[in-house]
Amino acid sequence: MTNVYHPDCVVCIDPTVHRTVNIFAGMKPGGTVVLTTKAKPNELSFPDAVSRVGLCDAVGIALSIYQKPVTNAAMLGAFARTTGLLTLTSLKEALQQMDFRDAGLTENLTAIERGYNETEVYELKKVDHEAAVA
Repeated sequence: MTNVYHPDCVVCIDPTVHRTVNIFAGMKPGGTVVLTTKAKPNELSFPDAVSRVGLCDAVGIALSIYQKPVTNAAMLGAFARTTGLLTLTSLKEALQQMDFRDAGLTENLTAIERGYNETEVYELKKVDHEAAVA
């Protein structure tokens, strides 16, 4: 799907992709994953390389704002919240510089803010199986 073979972070904006593609392939240890899902971490499975997970019901957010499952803006907010690589303010300022119709801008700003605020971030703790057995 991409030419990135050893990502530090994977953002999966489509909740069905993981059924057909191993989205974790090649992930570097200590990696971050941002998923659009209603599931909780204990309902999902992650490889040992994943240490941080952001979960966002971006489809639900998109349906309530756009009346269609367009998850891009909500997942930008989820990415910002999960990684801390950019602030919600900087993301919104960048979006305001883009060429949108007024309604499109307002909807996208709302989706980014909701994606940011409604994302749950989890730090995964891996069990050292040898130490657990001892």
